[in-house]
Amino acid sequence: MKYCCVLSTVPDIKKARQLAGLLVSRRLAACVQILPGLESHYRWRGKKETSREVLLLIKTKISVYKKLEKVVLQNHPYEVPEVICLPIAKGSKAYLDWLGEEV
Repeated sequence: MKYCCVLSTVPDIKKARQLAGLLVSRRLAACVQILPGLESHYRWRGKKETSREVLLLIKTKISVYKKLEKVVLQNHPYEVPEVICLPIAKGSKAYLDWLGEEV
């Protein structure tokens, strides 16, 4: 696997746009899609919580994942941010070629 999609949630659209811009400008991501309107249900410090969040779908190369993770963690407002890397098993050749050129 050469490419991956990284998932991360942030509290609002402003932070989502800031993080997306940072990752694309540093060429750590070819594309970051911002999906607002997410409702998360989770446990935090022993209590059930519910939050409105924004999901980032970050398309990148596995070879730059560690650098991308570091930038996300350094610029994320949460104490324990979600940073999950999912390998891209297959994709259109044209899209994956473009992704590879941009990262």
